Amino acid sequence: MDLAYFEQWVLKEFNINLSAYKSNQLHRRILSLMSRVGANTIEDYIALLKKDPAQRQKFLDFITINVTEFFRNPEIFEELKDKLKNELLPKSNSLKVWSAACSIGAEPYSLAMILDSLNSSGRHKIVATDIDATILNKARAGEYVYSEVKNVRKELLDKYFKISGDKYIIDSRIRSMVTFKKHDLILENYEKDFDLIVCRNVVIYFNQDVKDEIYRKFSASLKKGGLLFVGATESIYNYRDYGFDKASTFIYRKL
Repeated sequence: MDLAYFEQWVLKEFNINLSAYKSNQLHRRILSLMSRVGANTIEDYIALLKKDPAQRQKFLDFITINVTEFFRNPEIFEELKDKLKNELLPKSNSLKVWSAACSIGAEPYSLAMILDSLNSSGRHKIVATDIDATILNKARAGEYVYSEVKNVRKELLDKYFKISGDKYIIDSRIRSMVTFKKHDLILENYEKDFDLIVCRNVVIYFNQDVKDEIYRKFSASLKKGGLLFVGATESIYNYRDYGFDKASTFIYRKL
């Protein structure tokens, strides 16, 4: 399989830099996609992606890893809640938060619910970004099925969701706390002056050079004392190289 040719085509067609991904994992993912649709060669697969919008979206969903749920790893979110309550909120009533690679919006809305429950009078700003414009539209709509909200405690579900048929619709006030934007972690610049950056279960798919660059840019985007919250499989062993100390198992504090 001519992976280099396919990477060049994807960069030109979708502005997604596949060379940033771990090559063995990427190779397997693309071969899996091709076998599902009966494409025997890269040329066949490119031809399919050119003519079939549904397959283009399936490719984007598969490559950009849109797997998420509210309060993913709830016990770790409790650690974050503790840090917000005891470290960040005492310093500011107006936190600036970035949910990077936010997928369907479950993560930034989880953050909004936590902040509202801790400090309902605060004027907090949550910026939620993803590379996939289609998934951002779903996030903006704020409508979910049970499997996506199963980690939400009953009192939060009752307070922050309206049930309509089989849909759980996020409260408009919580939705208004979040601004969704299209953004590429690899190719684009980062905003500054965040109190908290949340980026979970995404960086693990990238090669080490790209990881290093992302962590450096996260550090530069945080205020002094700001926090970086990562996924449950993403311990950063050389965190001091990026100007962090360890605030908790999966939470790092900018020095």
